[in-house]
Amino acid sequence: MMFEMLQHLVPREDEDVSIELERQFGQQGIEFATSAGVSGVEKKDGRLAVQYEVSGKKQEFICDKVLLGVGVQPNTDQIGLENVGIKTNDAGYIEVDGNMRTNVGGVYAVGDVNGKLQLAHVAFDQGVVAAETIAGHETTPIDNYTNMPRCTYCQPQIASIGLTEAQAKEQGINIKIGKVPFQVAGKSVAIGEPYGFAKVITDDDSGEVIGAHIIGPEATELIAEIGMLQLLEGTNLELHKMTHAHPTLSEAVKEAGAAVSNEAIHF
Repeated sequence: MMFEMLQHLVPREDEDVSIELERQFGQQGIEFATSAGVSGVEKKDGRLAVQYEVSGKKQEFICDKVLLGVGVQPNTDQIGLENVGIKTNDAGYIEVDGNMRTNVGGVYAVGDVNGKLQLAHVAFDQGVVAAETIAGHETTPIDNYTNMPRCTYCQPQIASIGLTEAQAKEQGINIKIGKVPFQVAGKSVAIGEPYGFAKVITDDDSGEVIGAHIIGPEATELIAEIGMLQLLEGTNLELHKMTHAHPTLSEAVKEAGAAVSNEAIHF
Protein backbone atom coordinates (compact mmCIF):
# COMPACT_ATOMS: atom_id res chain seq x y z
CA MET A 1 0.00 0.00 0.00
CA MET A 2 1.31 3.43 -0.97
CA PHE A 3 0.27 6.70 0.65
CA GLU A 4 0.68 10.09 -1.04
CA MET A 5 -0.27 13.30 0.72
CA LEU A 6 -0.86 15.21 -2.53
CA GLN A 7 -3.52 14.66 -5.19
CA HIS A 8 -1.48 12.33 -7.40
CA LEU A 9 1.41 9.88 -7.22
CA VAL A 10 4.75 11.39 -8.38
CA PRO A 11 3.19 14.84 -7.91
CA ARG A 12 6.12 16.75 -9.39
CA GLU A 13 5.70 15.03 -12.74
CA ASP A 14 3.43 16.14 -15.54
CA GLU A 15 -0.15 15.36 -14.50
CA ASP A 16 -0.68 13.09 -17.50
CA VAL A 17 2.24 10.96 -16.30
CA SER A 18 0.83 10.74 -12.78
CA ILE A 19 -2.56 9.64 -14.06
CA GLU A 20 -1.03 7.00 -16.33
CA LEU A 21 1.15 5.65 -13.50
CA GLU A 22 -1.90 5.33 -11.26
CA ARG A 23 -3.72 3.49 -14.03
CA GLN A 24 -0.81 1.11 -14.57
CA PHE A 25 -0.38 0.48 -10.83
CA GLY A 26 -4.09 -0.28 -10.59
CA GLN A 27 -3.80 -2.86 -13.36
CA GLN A 28 -0.84 -4.43 -11.56
CA GLY A 29 -2.83 -4.71 -8.33
CA ILE A 30 -0.71 -2.15 -6.50
CA GLU A 31 -2.84 -0.39 -3.89
CA PHE A 32 -2.37 3.31 -3.21
CA ALA A 33 -4.16 6.22 -1.58
CA THR A 34 -3.72 9.82 -2.71
CA SER A 35 -4.64 12.97 -0.78
CA ALA A 36 -3.84 10.78 2.20
CA GLY A 37 -2.34 12.21 5.36
CA VAL A 38 -0.50 9.67 7.50
CA SER A 39 -0.89 10.56 11.15
CA GLY A 40 1.07 7.77 12.80
CA VAL A 41 2.39 4.23 12.93
CA GLU A 42 2.10 1.92 15.94
CA LYS A 43 2.76 -1.70 16.76
CA LYS A 44 -0.30 -3.91 16.92
CA ASP A 45 -0.26 -7.67 17.55
CA GLY A 46 3.29 -8.02 16.28
CA ARG A 47 2.63 -6.02 13.12
CA LEU A 48 2.45 -2.34 12.20
CA ALA A 49 -0.70 -0.25 11.97
CA VAL A 50 -0.55 2.83 9.75
CA GLN A 51 -3.12 5.47 10.63
CA TYR A 52 -4.12 7.75 7.77
CA GLU A 53 -6.94 10.04 6.71
CA VAL A 54 -8.60 10.55 3.32
CA SER A 55 -11.41 13.08 2.80
CA GLY A 56 -11.83 13.46 6.54
CA LYS A 57 -12.23 9.72 7.09
CA LYS A 58 -9.72 8.11 9.43
CA GLN A 59 -8.51 4.68 8.36
CA GLU A 60 -5.93 2.07 9.31
CA PHE A 61 -3.73 -0.23 7.27
CA ILE A 62 -1.97 -3.26 8.80
CA CYS A 63 1.41 -4.30 7.42
CA ASP A 64 4.78 -5.82 8.35
CA LYS A 65 7.16 -3.08 7.18
CA VAL A 66 6.97 0.67 6.63
CA LEU A 67 9.25 2.58 4.27
CA LEU A 68 9.12 6.32 4.88
CA GLY A 69 10.08 8.69 2.07
CA VAL A 70 9.16 12.27 2.88
CA GLY A 71 12.10 14.26 1.53
CA VAL A 72 15.35 15.35 3.10
CA GLN A 73 16.76 18.27 5.06
CA PRO A 74 20.36 19.51 4.93
CA ASN A 75 22.57 18.56 7.86
CA THR A 76 24.64 21.73 7.78
CA ASP A 77 23.81 23.52 10.99
CA GLN A 78 26.41 21.89 13.23
CA ILE A 79 29.44 21.27 11.02
CA GLY A 80 31.20 24.60 11.58
CA LEU A 81 30.24 26.45 8.42
CA GLU A 82 29.65 29.59 10.45
CA ASN A 83 33.24 29.43 11.71
CA VAL A 84 34.60 30.04 8.23
CA GLY A 85 31.76 32.25 7.01
CA ILE A 86 30.21 29.96 4.41
CA LYS A 87 26.75 31.20 3.46
CA THR A 88 23.68 28.99 3.48
CA ASN A 89 20.17 29.84 2.34
CA ASP A 90 17.09 29.88 4.57
CA ALA A 91 16.63 26.13 4.10
CA GLY A 92 20.21 25.41 5.18
CA TYR A 93 21.69 24.56 1.77
CA ILE A 94 25.13 25.93 0.90
CA GLU A 95 24.96 28.72 -1.67
CA VAL A 96 27.11 28.23 -4.78
CA ASP A 97 27.57 29.78 -8.21
CA GLY A 98 27.56 27.96 -11.52
CA ASN A 99 31.10 26.70 -10.90
CA MET A 100 30.12 25.33 -7.45
CA ARG A 101 32.14 28.01 -5.65
CA THR A 102 30.91 29.13 -2.26
CA ASN A 103 31.34 32.67 -1.02
CA VAL A 104 34.62 31.61 0.63
CA GLY A 105 37.59 31.36 -1.69
CA GLY A 106 38.86 27.83 -2.30
CA VAL A 107 35.73 26.18 -0.88
CA TYR A 108 33.34 24.35 -3.22
CA ALA A 109 30.08 22.50 -2.56
CA VAL A 110 28.62 19.85 -4.88
CA GLY A 111 25.68 17.47 -4.69
CA ASP A 112 22.78 17.40 -2.26
CA VAL A 113 24.43 19.88 0.10
CA ASN A 114 23.82 22.79 -2.29
CA GLY A 115 20.19 21.82 -2.87
CA LYS A 116 20.15 22.69 -6.57
CA LEU A 117 18.69 19.39 -7.79
CA GLN A 118 19.22 16.39 -5.56
CA LEU A 119 19.98 13.70 -8.12
CA ALA A 120 23.12 11.57 -8.39
CA HIS A 121 23.86 12.45 -12.02
CA VAL A 122 23.54 16.15 -11.24
CA ALA A 123 25.97 15.80 -8.34
CA PHE A 124 28.42 13.96 -10.59
CA ASP A 125 28.41 16.73 -13.20
CA GLN A 126 28.70 19.38 -10.49
CA GLY A 127 31.77 17.56 -9.21
CA VAL A 128 33.33 17.60 -12.68
CA VAL A 129 32.71 21.35 -13.02
CA ALA A 130 34.19 22.00 -9.57
CA ALA A 131 37.27 19.87 -10.29
CA GLU A 132 37.88 21.54 -13.66
CA THR A 133 37.49 24.97 -12.07
CA ILE A 134 39.92 24.10 -9.29
CA ALA A 135 42.43 22.79 -11.83
CA GLY A 136 42.13 25.95 -13.91
CA HIS A 137 40.69 24.13 -16.90
CA GLU A 138 38.04 25.52 -19.20
CA THR A 139 34.62 24.32 -18.09
CA THR A 140 30.92 24.97 -18.59
CA PRO A 141 29.13 26.38 -15.53
CA ILE A 142 25.84 24.76 -14.56
CA ASP A 143 23.16 27.42 -14.38
CA ASN A 144 20.05 25.68 -15.74
CA TYR A 145 18.59 22.88 -13.65
CA THR A 146 15.23 22.80 -15.40
CA ASN A 147 16.76 21.03 -18.37
CA MET A 148 18.23 18.21 -16.28
CA PRO A 149 16.74 14.73 -16.77
CA ARG A 150 14.66 13.36 -13.89
CA CYS A 151 14.03 9.62 -13.72
CA THR A 152 11.79 7.42 -11.59
CA TYR A 153 12.67 3.74 -11.58
CA CYS A 154 9.27 2.15 -11.16
CA GLN A 155 7.42 -0.13 -13.56
CA PRO A 156 6.64 1.47 -15.95
CA GLN A 157 9.66 3.74 -15.95
CA ILE A 158 9.21 7.52 -15.88
CA ALA A 159 11.56 10.14 -17.29
CA SER A 160 11.10 13.86 -17.78
CA ILE A 161 13.03 16.98 -18.65
CA GLY A 162 12.16 20.65 -18.85
CA LEU A 163 8.76 22.11 -18.03
CA THR A 164 5.54 20.27 -17.36
CA GLU A 165 2.41 21.37 -19.19
CA ALA A 166 1.14 23.12 -16.06
CA GLN A 167 4.44 24.93 -15.47
CA ALA A 168 4.56 26.18 -19.04
CA LYS A 169 1.02 27.53 -18.78
CA GLU A 170 1.79 29.18 -15.44
CA GLN A 171 4.69 31.00 -17.11
CA GLY A 172 2.36 32.27 -19.81
CA ILE A 173 4.09 30.38 -22.63
CA ASN A 174 2.03 29.63 -25.72
CA ILE A 175 2.54 25.90 -26.13
CA LYS A 176 1.85 23.06 -28.51
CA ILE A 177 1.85 19.45 -27.38
CA GLY A 178 2.49 16.18 -29.13
CA LYS A 179 1.50 13.03 -27.26
CA VAL A 180 1.46 9.49 -28.63
CA PRO A 181 1.03 6.04 -27.04
CA PHE A 182 3.98 3.68 -27.05
CA GLN A 183 2.09 1.33 -29.36
CA VAL A 184 3.21 3.52 -32.27
CA ALA A 185 6.66 1.98 -31.78
CA GLY A 186 6.41 -1.60 -32.97
CA LYS A 187 9.20 -2.67 -30.65
CA SER A 188 7.04 -1.91 -27.60
CA VAL A 189 4.55 -4.47 -28.89
CA ALA A 190 7.30 -6.96 -29.76
CA ILE A 191 8.77 -6.87 -26.24
CA GLY A 192 5.35 -7.11 -24.60
CA GLU A 193 5.31 -3.61 -23.11
CA PRO A 194 2.88 -1.63 -25.30
CA TYR A 195 1.84 0.83 -22.61
CA GLY A 196 2.54 4.42 -21.61
CA PHE A 197 3.24 7.38 -23.85
CA ALA A 198 5.72 10.00 -24.99
CA LYS A 199 4.76 13.66 -24.65
CA VAL A 200 6.63 16.62 -26.12
CA ILE A 201 5.90 20.25 -25.22
CA THR A 202 7.06 23.10 -27.46
CA ASP A 203 7.02 26.87 -27.41
CA ASP A 204 4.48 27.64 -30.12
CA ASP A 205 6.24 30.87 -31.09
CA SER A 206 9.66 29.31 -31.74
CA GLY A 207 8.99 25.58 -32.01
CA GLU A 208 11.68 24.97 -29.40
CA VAL A 209 11.16 21.89 -27.24
CA ILE A 210 10.73 23.11 -23.66
CA GLY A 211 9.66 19.87 -22.01
CA ALA A 212 9.25 16.15 -22.54
CA HIS A 213 7.63 13.45 -20.43
CA ILE A 214 7.87 9.72 -21.05
CA ILE A 215 6.27 6.84 -19.19
CA GLY A 216 6.83 3.37 -20.53
CA PRO A 217 9.54 0.88 -21.51
CA GLU A 218 13.10 2.21 -21.13
CA ALA A 219 11.86 5.77 -20.59
CA THR A 220 14.97 6.54 -18.55
CA GLU A 221 17.16 5.74 -21.56
CA LEU A 222 15.02 7.60 -24.09
CA ILE A 223 15.04 10.95 -22.29
CA ALA A 224 18.68 11.63 -23.22
CA GLU A 225 17.68 12.45 -26.78
CA ILE A 226 15.51 15.30 -25.54
CA GLY A 227 18.32 16.51 -23.29
CA MET A 228 20.61 16.92 -26.29
CA LEU A 229 17.80 18.59 -28.23
CA GLN A 230 17.26 21.14 -25.46
CA LEU A 231 20.99 21.80 -25.13
CA LEU A 232 21.03 22.75 -28.80
CA GLU A 233 17.73 24.68 -28.52
CA GLY A 234 16.22 22.24 -30.99
CA THR A 235 12.65 22.14 -32.25
CA ASN A 236 10.07 19.42 -32.72
CA LEU A 237 10.76 19.66 -36.45
CA GLU A 238 14.37 18.59 -35.90
CA LEU A 239 13.21 15.82 -33.59
CA HIS A 240 10.81 14.19 -36.01
CA LYS A 241 12.77 14.85 -39.21
CA MET A 242 15.78 12.98 -37.84
CA THR A 243 15.67 9.36 -38.95
CA HIS A 244 15.25 6.95 -36.03
CA ALA A 245 16.16 3.30 -36.42
CA HIS A 246 13.35 0.76 -36.78
CA PRO A 247 12.25 -1.10 -34.79
CA THR A 248 13.22 0.92 -31.71
CA LEU A 249 11.40 2.43 -28.78
CA SER A 250 12.82 5.82 -29.75
CA GLU A 251 10.32 5.94 -32.60
CA ALA A 252 7.67 6.89 -30.04
CA VAL A 253 9.67 10.01 -29.14
CA LYS A 254 10.08 10.86 -32.83
CA GLU A 255 6.34 10.43 -33.39
CA ALA A 256 5.53 12.67 -30.41
CA GLY A 257 7.65 15.37 -32.01
CA ALA A 258 5.74 14.91 -35.25
CA ALA A 259 2.40 15.05 -33.42
CA VAL A 260 3.16 18.59 -32.23
CA SER A 261 2.65 19.83 -35.78
CA ASN A 262 -0.03 17.25 -36.68
CA GLU A 263 2.41 15.25 -38.78
CA ALA A 264 2.31 11.96 -36.88
CA ILE A 265 2.04 8.99 -39.21
CA HIS A 266 1.17 6.16 -36.84
CA PHE A 267 -1.26 8.01 -34.57
